Amino acid sequence: MDNPSFKDLLDLSYQWPDYYEFKFIIKNESKSLVLEKLAGFTVVETPSKKGTYICVSARKLMGSTQEVIEIYEAMGKIPGIMNL
Repeated sequence: MDNPSFKDLLDLSYQWPDYYEFKFIIKNESKSLVLEKLAGFTVVETPSKKGTYICVSARKLMGSTQEVIEIYEAMGKIPGIMNL
């Protein structure tokens, strides 16, 4: 497979349903927006040394590749968020 898409890589790596872990870096002021979208996830927050940013790890049982992609699309609408 030449240059597989993110969807293709997920389909090759996971058998749904399966647990998937999302990781984001956010500014403190975006924290409430991010946590609101991650309701129902197991969330771990790790602040940066200066406290300006937070690394958010969120884990949940996902039913399909499309569910994972939808979370990334929803999170991508939050200003300043970075996916890891």
